[in-house]
Amino acid sequence: MARPMGPVRLRRTNYLTLSIGAILCLFIIYFLSHTSSTSSTVSASRPVTRKPASKSSLIGERPPVRRFNLNNVTITPDPIGNREAVLILTPMARFYQEYWDNLLKLQYPRELITLGFILPKNKEGNTATTALQAQITKTQKGPVKDRFRSIIIERQDFDPPLTSQDEGERHKMENQKARRASMSRARNSLLFTTLGADTSWVLWLDSDIVETPPTLIQDLAAHDKPVIVPNCYQRFTDPETGKPAERPYDFNSWQDSPTAQDIAAKMGQDDIILEGYSEMATYRALMAYMAEKEDQVHMEVPLDGVGGTALLVKADVHRDGAMFPPFPFYHLIETEGFAKMARRLGWHSTGLPNYKVYHYNE
Repeated sequence: MARPMGPVRLRRTNYLTLSIGAILCLFIIYFLSHTSSTSSTVSASRPVTRKPASKSSLIGERPPVRRFNLNNVTITPDPIGNREAVLILTPMARFYQEYWDNLLKLQYPRELITLGFILPKNKEGNTATTALQAQITKTQKGPVKDRFRSIIIERQDFDPPLTSQDEGERHKMENQKARRASMSRARNSLLFTTLGADTSWVLWLDSDIVETPPTLIQDLAAHDKPVIVPNCYQRFTDPETGKPAERPYDFNSWQDSPTAQDIAAKMGQDDIILEGYSEMATYRALMAYMAEKEDQVHMEVPLDGVGGTALLVKADVHRDGAMFPPFPFYHLIETEGFAKMARRLGWHSTGLPNYKVYHYNE
C-alpha cells in the first residue's frame, strides 16, 4: 500500500547564490569574447606566409622575345650600300701591331663590323691577349664614329699542340695534322659562338696578315661569290739584289689534280693530303703561282681548296653547316676541308690570283 506523501515544502530562493551565478556567467562571456578578439588581432598582425619564390622568378625579368627573319638578311655585291653586317674572325696566337694597324685602315663602316678573336690559354696567348686588349680599349674609348659595333675575345679551352709558334716549327710537315686540327677547333669555336642572326658576311683574317687593300671587304663582296679568297704573298728583301721583293706564301688555294686524287685513293682513312711539300707532290694547280697580270686584280679562277689567311664567306654558307673539319674529310683538313664541305653543300669556291694580301715576315 502506497504511503501518502506529506505536504510539499518549497525551498526559499537564495539571492546570494543567484548573484554569484550571474557574475560567473558574465565573466565567462567576457573571457570568451576577449580571447576571440585577441586571436583575430594576432592573425591580422602575423605576416602572410608565402610559398618560396620559384627559381625562374629569382632570375629577374626576362628580355622580350626577339624574332629574326633570315629572309630579310641581305647578302649582296654592295654591302655598304645595303648596310650589311660583317663579322671579322681572327684566331690569334701572337699579336702583331701591323695587323691591328691594317685592320683600322679598312674602309668599311665600323658600326657594321663585329670583331671576334680566339687565343690559346698559355703564356704566349696571355701576352697576345694583353696587347690586344690594350688596342681594343684605345679604339673603343675613342670617337664614337671610330668604334666597332662589338668586339668579342675568347680563350681556347684546349691546349695548342705546338709549344712554339715560330714559322719554321709551324710549317714542319710532321706537325701539320695536329696543328691544323687544333686550328679547325679554334675556328669552329669562334664561328659558332659569334655568328649573329643578322650577319651577312664572315671575313676570316689571320693575325699575321699585315697588309691588305683598305677596300678588301667590298672588293671581295663585289664578286658575289659564296666563298672567295685573294692570293697571299710575303714581302722580303732579296739577298742577291738587296731590293724589296715578294714571294708566294699560302699554298692552300688550289685546283685539284688526277695525281692528288690517286694519292687520296691509296691513303688510309685518317691520312690527309698536304700541299706545298716536296715529299708529297700532288701536281695541283696552285693559285699562288697564277698571279701574272697585276692590273687584272678582279680576274677569277675556280678553286677546290682554299687557304684561310684572308677568306670572305657568305654567312649562309656557314649557316648551312659548312665548318672547318678537325678530322680528315675526304683526306682534307681545316680550310681545305671547309672548301670541300661547302662544295658538298652546293657552294663553290673562287680565287683572285692577282688580288694580293701580305703575310708578316718573321
